[in-house]
Amino acid sequence: AVGRQRDKMASLQTLLPAPTQTVFDREDEDRARKRATPSTHLALTTRSTPPYGMRKGWVPRSLEDFGDGGAFPEIHVAQYPMDMGKKKEKTTSNALPVQIDAQGKIKYDVIVRQGQSKDKVIYHRYQDMLPSEITTDDDPTLQKPDEEAIQKTTEDTRLALEKLTHSKISAAMPVRAAEKTAPAQYIRYTPSQQGMSFNSGAKQRIIRMVEVQKDPMEPPRFKINKKIPRGPPSPPAPVMHSPTRKVTVKEQQEWRIPPCISNWKNAKGYTVPLDKRLAADGRGLQQVHINENFAKLAEALYIADRKAREAVEMRAQLEKKLAQKEKEKKEEHLRQLAQRAREERAGIRTQAASAAADEDVRERDQMRYERHKDRQRERNIARAAPDKRSKLEKQRERDISEQIALGMPGARPAEVQFDQRLFNQSKGLSSGFGHDDAYDVYDKPWRSAQPGVYRPKNQDKEVYGEDLEKLMKTSRFVPDKEFSGTDRSSRRDGPVQFERLEEEDPFGLDKFLTEAKKPASDPLKTRITTGTKEKGAKISRMCEHALCLTRSFLAQAVLPGVTALRSLNILISTSS
Repeated sequence: AVGRQRDKMASLQTLLPAPTQTVFDREDEDRARKRATPSTHLALTTRSTPPYGMRKGWVPRSLEDFGDGGAFPEIHVAQYPMDMGKKKEKTTSNALPVQIDAQGKIKYDVIVRQGQSKDKVIYHRYQDMLPSEITTDDDPTLQKPDEEAIQKTTEDTRLALEKLTHSKISAAMPVRAAEKTAPAQYIRYTPSQQGMSFNSGAKQRIIRMVEVQKDPMEPPRFKINKKIPRGPPSPPAPVMHSPTRKVTVKEQQEWRIPPCISNWKNAKGYTVPLDKRLAADGRGLQQVHINENFAKLAEALYIADRKAREAVEMRAQLEKKLAQKEKEKKEEHLRQLAQRAREERAGIRTQAASAAADEDVRERDQMRYERHKDRQRERNIARAAPDKRSKLEKQRERDISEQIALGMPGARPAEVQFDQRLFNQSKGLSSGFGHDDAYDVYDKPWRSAQPGVYRPKNQDKEVYGEDLEKLMKTSRFVPDKEFSGTDRSSRRDGPVQFERLEEEDPFGLDKFLTEAKKPASDPLKTRITTGTKEKGAKISRMCEHALCLTRSFLAQAVLPGVTALRSLNILISTSS
């Protein structure tokens, strides 16, 4: 029945037409892609060692040939199982051998671990970058060690430290007790060769391993204080050289070293040219260096010359302005003389006389006012209370210099005194004290000035006693040399007065500038009143003649200013 059904299916496939479209299957496509992609895994090859008795002509070459055992004694060639005894060949190549992990994949972390310690932790995988997932609080990685583990670790650490300490202490002592040997160890040994002819027919042996007892008096066997030569230093820094280039003629001439020719000795009597002698001492190779002080000196001379020229020019301008000022002043003085002569001739009162009279009247009024104030003060003192009267009388002739002495304590009375001003007052905390927004905590001074702050007088001996001389001779806060012009013998009637020191003005520039700032009176604006025809006209003609002569004298630039002023004074004296 099964064969009959298979025949029907085959006949049905022959009758059906061929399919026009292919069926898409993702699994088939992945399989085809994997078959087309070459595999990066290295094939694992297993090498087997031929059995004993069939090893003729076979020589072990690689580590796989030895397996886990040692060398083959029946093969008489140099063998290095596990590379033991094999000298390491120094290779200049930096290529690393390919290593494979347990899954058969290439271990690329060998490149990262190159030159690093084997115990160093290096994160080189993608899994090392992912955070560790801890789902529960009972994870063993988060648990702290229990008390038993902590005590065990502490005890092991203590024993290790004690062992190190005792070993160092005992090594420093000349005589020490013998070290305790470790307990004996029993090892069960099963030989690889079994038989009656090997190991006396025994299949296993038990070995007892005991540590050799050390002699405490034995000197050291090895010299451990031998000085080891220091290793090679770090390689020097590489020097970068530019590529070689052709030397020019100029460089060849610069590198040419002249022969050494002595300037004192000429044993063979050669005639040496002068240029060769000069070239021998190397003066032509030296660069001429000019001291910078020459430039500084030249600049200083130039600046001094310029400043001197500016000073001369400024002095000439000042002299010119001063002469012009003196000229205008003299002209104005002559005009005032002429005006005054005309007014006196006409009988008109002059302004100067009226000004002098007004000044006398002002002084008399001032004196009258001061006397009135003194009389009023006397009346106030007479009407004042007794306690205030003494205070006002003390302040009448007050001399601060006699009341203050620096560094001298004030004399205090023996009996207790109270300030009478504090009694019978309605002010204080009971009356509101003061406003909140006002800064007037103290309505009066707390303490008046000390009565003796200046130098003590002779009558203070009763107060200070013998300490007065010590206070008088103290040099603290007192200058070694007193001011010039001071006189201790004379008594002052008022407070200390100071005089202002006049500043030196050798060229008279300040005086000239102050006079230049004042407005000069214009001689054309002076009003000349007419007086008597005869004397007024004569005086005016004399003044005009004097002005003309003054202009002619001052116009001559050759004559100095002093000569012109003297001539002007002579002219004025003759004209008057």
